[in-house]
Amino acid sequence: MQSASPTSSRSFNRLVVFGVGLIGGSFALALKQANAVKQVIGVGRRAETLKRAQALGIIDAIGDASSVAGADLVLIAAPVAQTETLLRELKPHLQPGTVVTDAGSTKSDVVQAARAALGDKIAQFVPGHPIAGREQNGPEAAIATLYHGKKVVLTALPENSPEYIAMVASAWQQCGALIHHLSADEHDAVFAAVSHLPHLLAYALVNDIAARSNADRLFQYAASGFRDFTRIAGSSPEMWRDISLANRSALLAELDAYTLQLSTLRAMLAASDGAGLEQVYARAQSARQAWIAAIEAAEQARAYEQGGD
Repeated sequence: MQSASPTSSRSFNRLVVFGVGLIGGSFALALKQANAVKQVIGVGRRAETLKRAQALGIIDAIGDASSVAGADLVLIAAPVAQTETLLRELKPHLQPGTVVTDAGSTKSDVVQAARAALGDKIAQFVPGHPIAGREQNGPEAAIATLYHGKKVVLTALPENSPEYIAMVASAWQQCGALIHHLSADEHDAVFAAVSHLPHLLAYALVNDIAARSNADRLFQYAASGFRDFTRIAGSSPEMWRDISLANRSALLAELDAYTLQLSTLRAMLAASDGAGLEQVYARAQSARQAWIAAIEAAEQARAYEQGGD
């Protein structure tokens, strides 16, 4: 995974966002804060949600698929299962020069959906995935700083022009994000391991505890370790249902590997193999410490580049 070199800042006259919750709303707020967009139009399934987004200043107007006409940039920030339907709705209004991107957590299925929906306009779709989030949902969760220092992975298509890729990259960079590039297949394999599996495990643990007869007592004594491990179980069930199914093959492979790891740990525990357990724990601790150190080093380098201390 390699970072892209910075692209020149670009101003957008009209941005259309499908899905004005955490991801889409934060994108709009960030571009507004950067003075990089003149008008933001929100599109969504629920009128009440769109009205709240407008009242919060996330969007300037409420629109529909036809609002894409004349837009510079369109962001699809809806559950991935809705991608094909939304692209089919906006295609008749998609004019030359308008670029569409998305924020889906899976990419191979999104690319397939885009090819089916857009046909000869596929070159105008540049797939993307911002690696940022919070456990809160809805317009109220949107913040302009959500993408500061976070990675955005672009899985550009062969049909995409350098100009269109640069346009999408510029938008995310003005949100404070760092651009990386992967193929769709590479993306899905990576995120099955480091994102999709952890979400599945967090949901499973909380669901298991909640189903027990003494759940209230167990939750009463759950402290910071349980809270930290299960934080992501507060994410949108609808969104993660779609992600899990969309990346089913890669997620199953990761789940099988993790199940094998658990079986190994169970055997060590059953055999009172303290040395074996400690070895596994030590390797995990060392790997995590190295990962955190790498993150901190990257943050310090970025602060230095921006003139920080």
